[in-house]
Formats: sequence, C-alpha cells, structure tokens
Amino acid sequence: MSTTNNSPSPTTNVTERLALLRAAMRRHRIDAFIVPSSDPHLSEYLPTRWQGREWISGFTGSAGTFIATDTFAGVWTDGRYWTQAESELAGTGIALMQIRSGGSVQYIDWLAENIEPGQTVASDFRVLGLATARLLSETLAARGITLRTDIDLLDEVWSTRPALPSHPVFEHAPPYAHTPRSDKLAQARAEMARLGANAHFISTLDDIAYLFNLRGADVSFNPVFLVHALLRMESATLYVQAGKIPHDVRERLHIDGVELAPYEEAADALAALCAETTLQVDPRHITAGMRAAVGREAHVIEAVNSTTLAKSRKTVAEAAHVRITMEQDGAALCEFFA
Repeated sequence: MSTTNNSPSPTTNVTERLALLRAAMRRHRIDAFIVPSSDPHLSEYLPTRWQGREWISGFTGSAGTFIATDTFAGVWTDGRYWTQAESELAGTGIALMQIRSGGSVQYIDWLAENIEPGQTVASDFRVLGLATARLLSETLAARGITLRTDIDLLDEVWSTRPALPSHPVFEHAPPYAHTPRSDKLAQARAEMARLGANAHFISTLDDIAYLFNLRGADVSFNPVFLVHALLRMESATLYVQAGKIPHDVRERLHIDGVELAPYEEAADALAALCAETTLQVDPRHITAGMRAAVGREAHVIEAVNSTTLAKSRKTVAEAAHVRITMEQDGAALCEFFA
C-alpha cells in the first residue's frame, strides 16, 4: 500500500528561501548579495552556523560562492562539483556557474559585467577574506558600483540558523605533542620580534590549535574549535566561548601566560589597540571584518603566520606518528574497497 509524503521537497525549500532573501534585499535596497563558503576564520570546512551557501542554494559541496539578484541566482564552483551541483540545483532556479582552472574569483568579473553603475552589492565582511574583499571593492568601484559589507541578510531570513557549536576543548598532550606550548609561543614571538611586531592576531583554527596544543570538535572531521588569538610579547588571549575549556586546561594555560576572553570580544580587542601596538596579521588568513576592526592608531604589518611554516616542520617522532596514521588509514580504505 502506498503512502503520501506531505513534507516539502528540497527544491521547494530552496525556492522559498530564495524568495525570502530577495524580499530582504529589496527592503535593504541591495541589488546583489554574495554568500561565500566561509566563516569568520576562513575555514574550508564549516560549522553548521556558517553553512549559509548550502542552506540558501541546496548545493552541499565544500567549495562555492552563491550570488542572488532580483532576477538571477547562481552558484560558482569548480570542476570537482559540476555533476553534483547540476543534480542538487536542478529545479531550484539557481544556475551552475562553472569555474574554470585559475578562475576562482570569476564571479567578481560577472558582478562587474552584470550589475549597473549606481547599484549596490552586499556581503557580510565577517566571513569575507581580506584579499577577496580588496579585489571585490576595487573591481566594483571602477564600475561605479557600491559595495556594502555591514549586513548579513542570512541572519534576517534564516530563522532556524544553528547556534555556535559548544563542544569542549581538550589538550593535545604527550606522547603526541612533542613540543611544549611554551616553546611554540616563544618561537612565534621570536618571529614577531624579527618583523618588528609586538602583537600578532590569528584567526585560522588549525594555526591556533597547533600553537596552543589544543584540540576540539566544532567542525566535522576536523580537530579544531572556534577561537581567535591575540599574542603579545608577554601574554596571550584566546577569544573562545565560555565553558568550552575545562578548568584544569584553563589553569595550565594560565601558567603559560594564556588568558581567556569571550569569543565575541575579539573585534573589540582589535579596536582597542593603541598607538604603541605594531600588529602582525596574515592578509590571506584574516577576514575583511577583523581587519577593519583594528584601531586606527595601531600600526599593522602584513606577513604570513609563522605557524604556517612551523607546522610543516615535523620532528622525527611526529613523522613517525604520521606514518602510523597513514598505515591505519590505508588499511581501513583497503577494507572498505574489499
């Protein structure tokens, strides 16, 4: 005997969400709205709160950019996902825009060609990479198009948007962590001194997890947690949700000169930096929103995060752990194939 399923189809959900977004765009006089696959840490794999491109379009691939105007909607993604995107976008009214090799920001060219001078493009600069925001701003300004970055329309239309993840943080300890946190912090400060900086702001989750020997579970299949870090010559502050770091871990962090502050206060801390501060930031790994928050009196040095190179240098013991892990991974894959 057959049964009737009265639940809305995924296509219906996407169509309704797109209608809500366009209504919000009209209220705010926005002619095009961009939803990147990103979060405030420019992560590749995202906590559910920032899976807005997937929510609005129905496309579940890990990379892509969604743009909506009043008459057009499209997802730009690369060749890994074309077949998947064709299937998931079918019937939604959202077009697949194929990114060819080397054209990861070709949607910016599309905006310059299809948005009229005097119109407004918007995106939330809290999740927009600094380098991308600079290119977007320059390209649109040359066409007389306004770029608005102070609004997140998803907050207005996504009524069931997930909260920040609350999974606990734990220490990455011996025998797997072979370099103490204090040594890693000392190495980072030595690089700051070489560059002439006395403060260093880091947002990338893997860099912070490495530097502070901490791990978490805020992102599926990634041992990281949501956090920003402000490193100074004599102290460090982790901006993390209250209750995520257990008391015993907090005490050991305190011994190493690491204090905790609320996650949402990271931008305020940057705004409060004084004229005596020379701040190091990595322009490829900071959002436009966080860069804009830096106090005008502070001097900024743009340089690659020192942890980028440090993570690549494995000790003999660390290399041995990598080999063991790959052996286990290979065995599991062979078992699955068999």
